[in-house]
Amino acid sequence: MRLVFLGTPAFAVPTLERVVEAGHEVLTVVTQPDRPCGRGQTPAPPPVKQAALRLGLPVYQPERVRRPEAVELLRGLSAEVMVVVGYGQIIPQAVIDLVPLGIINVHGSLLPRYRGAGPIQWAILNGERRTGVTTMRIDAGLDTGDMLLKAETEIGADENSIELGGRLAIMGARLLVVTLAGLSAGTIVPEKQDAAQATWARLLKKQDGLIDWTRDAAAIHNQVRGLQPWPGAYTTFRGQAVHVWKSRLGAATPAAGPGTTHRIANRLEVACGSGALELLEVQMEGRKRLAAADFANGQRLADNEVLGG
Repeated sequence: MRLVFLGTPAFAVPTLERVVEAGHEVLTVVTQPDRPCGRGQTPAPPPVKQAALRLGLPVYQPERVRRPEAVELLRGLSAEVMVVVGYGQIIPQAVIDLVPLGIINVHGSLLPRYRGAGPIQWAILNGERRTGVTTMRIDAGLDTGDMLLKAETEIGADENSIELGGRLAIMGARLLVVTLAGLSAGTIVPEKQDAAQATWARLLKKQDGLIDWTRDAAAIHNQVRGLQPWPGAYTTFRGQAVHVWKSRLGAATPAAGPGTTHRIANRLEVACGSGALELLEVQMEGRKRLAAADFANGQRLADNEVLGG
């Protein structure tokens, strides 16, 4: 097929690669403009641009894809279909109307659950056991279009959003290629979403990472897993911010108030509102990530110190 690919993050790269491997003609790759990055604020290309250049594909980086000049450029390509994976902008109706087979999106959830910007993170935050990817035909709403195909997978008990996102990216790439083949053959029957079953995966905020130790240990463990790489789960210790990068559920409930530390041999556990959380990897603000045992030894951490106080 003659297609235009719209995408920006690393999650979209496997799909772009599989589309090329499958022999589709990628007329251009539309991605976000280079953005300042790092301490020097040097403009850095998004992952999809890097992949496109490696694959020898033309790249177009409009500030807004809805602007008339961008719409006219896309119209002139005469594509049969467009593919969108994490592009980062709302696709206007003027662009949707350009292609006969529509704009096909790879979404990181089993729609209609977890519409929105953070489906992978919120699935973990909410303690879901299963998730997946959905290909859908974009309409004027936000993740409300007709569903085409789905693929499901289990979420590991200790799997974080980076790990799950990597798996779903590969699953989505495979599913998109199968979807394009089905659309070309006319064998896919679009399915309307049941709006009554929809849930919303809003954009994450910095404050979402603040740990409330009065919550259940499993909920805090999901917070640690789900909020990677940003904003991360964090607490305070002796007046300083501490990120908790890796954890697991503790063996037993300590006889202490929420946030109270308890050392068992080389393990560091923290009492929660219900149960305990074992910290495995932490990072004090401005310092490097450490195994929790090394952190505890370096800080001469004693039993019954309180985190988050």
